[in-house]
Amino acid sequence: MKIKELFHYISYLQYPLILVALFFAFEPYFHGFEVNDEFIAKFFKSFNNTLLFMGLGISFSTLQDTSKTQNKLSQRIWENPKKGKIVIIIMSLMTLFLLVIGMIGYFSAMDTKLKELSIGIIVLAIGLIGMLKSAIEMFENHRKD
Repeated sequence: MKIKELFHYISYLQYPLILVALFFAFEPYFHGFEVNDEFIAKFFKSFNNTLLFMGLGISFSTLQDTSKTQNKLSQRIWENPKKGKIVIIIMSLMTLFLLVIGMIGYFSAMDTKLKELSIGIIVLAIGLIGMLKSAIEMFENHRKD
């Protein structure tokens, strides 16, 4: 087995990680909507866990083989130079925004809940950095110009 193929198979760990993130995203709603200090603490904890597992899932997704497209939509985007550049610019801005917000929150938050949430945002942004790298590779491999 080639090392590239091994990493491609490891990338399938993204799906259970995303499912765990979805569980944490919906977890606060299973406990009712009585807004009090306990609910808010659980909400922040669940939201932070959602961000952490989404960041991990996105990181594992970047291990996929970038020489192949996953579906027709991504193929149309990466083959078109104009669409590919637009997607890369949007992804770059989103990643930069989340990273800056996470860093500002981490270094300026006095509340521990907000500081922990900032760590989740930073982990998500790090995952998006890897995804941005993969998107650039996809664009280089598939563009038709």
